[in-house]
Amino acid sequence: MKSATPKVLHDLCGRSLVGHVLAAAGELGPETAQNPEKLVVVVGHAREKVTAHLTETAPGVRTAVQAEQNGTGHAVRMGLEELGGVVDGTVVVVCGDTPLLTGATLRKLASTHTGDGNAVTVLTAEVPDATGYGRIVRDAASGAVTAIVEHKDASDSQRAIREINSGVFAFDGQLLADALGKVRTDNSQGEEYLTDVLGILREAGHRVGAAVAADHREIAGINNRVQLAQARRILNDRLLERAMLAGVTVVDPASTWVDVTVTFEQDAIVHPGTQLQGATHLGEGAEVGPNTRLKDTRVGAGARVDNTVANDAEVGPQASVGPYAYLRPGTRIGLKAKVGTYVETKNASIGEGSKVPHLSYVGDATIGEYSNIGAASVFVNYDGEAKHHTTVGSHCKTGSDNMFVAPVTIGDGAYTAAGSVITKDVPPGSLAVARGQQRNIEGWVARKRPGSAAAKAAEATSRETGGES
Repeated sequence: MKSATPKVLHDLCGRSLVGHVLAAAGELGPETAQNPEKLVVVVGHAREKVTAHLTETAPGVRTAVQAEQNGTGHAVRMGLEELGGVVDGTVVVVCGDTPLLTGATLRKLASTHTGDGNAVTVLTAEVPDATGYGRIVRDAASGAVTAIVEHKDASDSQRAIREINSGVFAFDGQLLADALGKVRTDNSQGEEYLTDVLGILREAGHRVGAAVAADHREIAGINNRVQLAQARRILNDRLLERAMLAGVTVVDPASTWVDVTVTFEQDAIVHPGTQLQGATHLGEGAEVGPNTRLKDTRVGAGARVDNTVANDAEVGPQASVGPYAYLRPGTRIGLKAKVGTYVETKNASIGEGSKVPHLSYVGDATIGEYSNIGAASVFVNYDGEAKHHTTVGSHCKTGSDNMFVAPVTIGDGAYTAAGSVITKDVPPGSLAVARGQQRNIEGWVARKRPGSAAAKAAEATSRETGGES
């Protein structure tokens, strides 16, 4: 990956690569309890970072340390030792860099394994081009797997086989533990290969079977940023297809990106150039985009969010946001409220029907119901050391170019004049005027800017009206 980040921790649609694999593995249990009985991640390279990530995102998962990377068979042996050395029942082994693998495919693998009475069952896939992959050789009569032949060792007839090994297996737990003890290291790498277990079990008279993945792309491993981008495209298409089939309109899937944790309700509309991340939720009939990025943001039913960036915000039903708004954490917008063009909010509650139409900053504030905040207003919340709160009541009308210097309260039904700097509380129903008295100094331009375009224009107007210049 050419990265300081361990490969399995790279992000894909809001979840790490290993996180996707764990999510799929977590669906292996029976329908009454969608969890496997035991789940172990074998960690080796950069294990401190990987273990910290697992502790934060998957606290119920156990880890086994492979201090030296001595092959896939050695890794599985370390996993079994974490569980006491021998496990009854089925052991499913998956790779930490196959994020497109699904729970449904793993369940198919496990059910095929037990249903056919196999000692080991390999997950396979039929691919358009099998070059470089290990080929699955089957018994013509029984369909059992007789060998996995690497591409370099395959005959011409074997190279014509399009069924390949995925590296994902289901084993009989007790037979696996016994066979791992017989794996040799007399190979070019001096490592314990998990695939050698298949030959050991077959030679002992046990059946080796296979389950074929419905979509060969599921088994794709990630080894570089190109493959990461390809997997992101595939997974994103899968997520958008699921949303559309559930009643969501995605106008342009090619330019729309969503995380696996995003949820939708029926008749939501997503316009082009939109990114939905984290725990974002779109309510029924909500309309988002174009060119919008929402993270951990809830959008209520019938709300409209246009050309907006939002993080940890809540947009109430039938509310309107944007275009070109920035909702920072702690923003709560009420029913039918409006946050308009070039407005930034942070830790702000905007009540039902209230409006902040344009060119304003609302931070650390509470605005009541059906109030209007004039253009170019700033809630001055920071004194250089601490943040302070501003409260604007209900049915207030504040003028344009107001500065509300917190802490300050504007009472219900109060007005503030344009251009005011409000530093004191305004009683309910009052008009607050906090600005200098206007003074006109006549003839100033002619005296201070003689010969200028402004002076000539004033002089011409004065002649036309008969006044003095």
